[in-house]
Amino acid sequence: MNKGVYLALFSIGLAQGLKIPIHYYKKQEWRPELFFQTGGMPSSHSAGVSTLTTFIALQRGLPTFDFALSLVYGLIVMYDAQGIRRQTGELTLRVNSMHDLMEKVDREESVEFEQEAPKKLKEMLGHQPEEVIGGALLGALVGVVGHICSKKSRKLSKFRLRSESSWF
Repeated sequence: MNKGVYLALFSIGLAQGLKIPIHYYKKQEWRPELFFQTGGMPSSHSAGVSTLTTFIALQRGLPTFDFALSLVYGLIVMYDAQGIRRQTGELTLRVNSMHDLMEKVDREESVEFEQEAPKKLKEMLGHQPEEVIGGALLGALVGVVGHICSKKSRKLSKFRLRSESSWF
């Protein structure tokens, strides 16, 4: 695998990990399970595609096909993360609140019936625009740092090759 893929995966993991302390800061509630859930700040989708796009831009240049492909793919992912997935999450919130309302109505009835309680739908699916922007900024930062580290490691490799060849 190449460095761009490693950096993008690292960025996704970093974004997922940051969700826990950010949530704690906002809500004073420790929830480590957020690492494995979608939604929340920052968007790991945005972080991953932004890291890859930034790394490609810095390594290969802006006028390349690689960059164009990564940029368009990244914009689609970020739009989907805050658009369609967010709308699905809002619809889920309404369905869950209707379920709660129906339970209240059922409790007031004198007729007993047994119904298996449906599982609550997951409400945190998509992202608010600021969560997408936060993920994109985190991803760009990881892409820049990855590029800088990649350049330094290449220079160090060239230096080692030159110094080793001078021994012979």
